[in-house]
Amino acid sequence: MSWLFLLIAAGFEVTFAMGMKYADGFTRLWPSLITVVAAVGGIYFLTLAMRELPVSVAYPIWTAIGSLGTVFLGFVLLGESLTAIKLVSVGLIVAGVVGLK
Repeated sequence: MSWLFLLIAAGFEVTFAMGMKYADGFTRLWPSLITVVAAVGGIYFLTLAMRELPVSVAYPIWTAIGSLGTVFLGFVLLGESLTAIKLVSVGLIVAGVVGLK
């Protein structure tokens, strides 16, 4: 169950990161509310996951999925570039998480 909690937490983390962009400095009501709810949800489910998972595994995986998801959605939804250095960096994040697990 802890891995499921971690995946839910990571989904909230991606939503939080993307929400910050759409909230435009917390000047837009609905994106701002979604951002705040996602931040709280992400931390809540991460805390549940850490009941059984070590922090040295749970937290890096949470941030890695958040980073990877944000890079992907930034490309798909915001038209951000996927340069070679970004792709190499994403690969290094994945390698680091695999190494921790």
